[in-house]
Amino acid sequence: MSAQAAPGWGNAYLSRIRPGEVALDPAQQLAVHQVLVRYAFALDQQDLAALESVLTENATWTFKFAGQNDLGPVAGRAAILDFVREAIDAETDQRRHNLVNLVVHSADAGTALAHAYLMLTSNAGGGSGVIGTGFYTFRLEHDGGEWRIADLFLGTDNAW
Repeated sequence: MSAQAAPGWGNAYLSRIRPGEVALDPAQQLAVHQVLVRYAFALDQQDLAALESVLTENATWTFKFAGQNDLGPVAGRAAILDFVREAIDAETDQRRHNLVNLVVHSADAGTALAHAYLMLTSNAGGGSGVIGTGFYTFRLEHDGGEWRIADLFLGTDNAW
């Protein structure tokens, strides 16, 4: 696929999360960031146990590719793990999910809302390069004494 999204297409999705109070101490803010980084590493290392550990039981994933094509929601941790397992089986390259400009927009003791840009790189064909860009919105819940991803939306600027 080679479709590309129009400039500014993601504003409709990003504006759903308005900045609010971040009522978490620095250690809890770091814990939220760490969960998102662990999510990216789990995908890149194809570590389904690690991915499972950062998701709530009822987590949902929703995607919009190139600002046009919808996928999901994939609902429930087991369904997400099956979805990722199928994607891993189809990959022939090493992918890196680089989360950049990560910001917690609002948070309290039980819920956090965050944005991050995605720069997806690959080493396919003997070289490395960017294969996709986009943005995430995450809703996390404090679950069982830990932060976990409850809802994930990924909007990509291009399809690959």
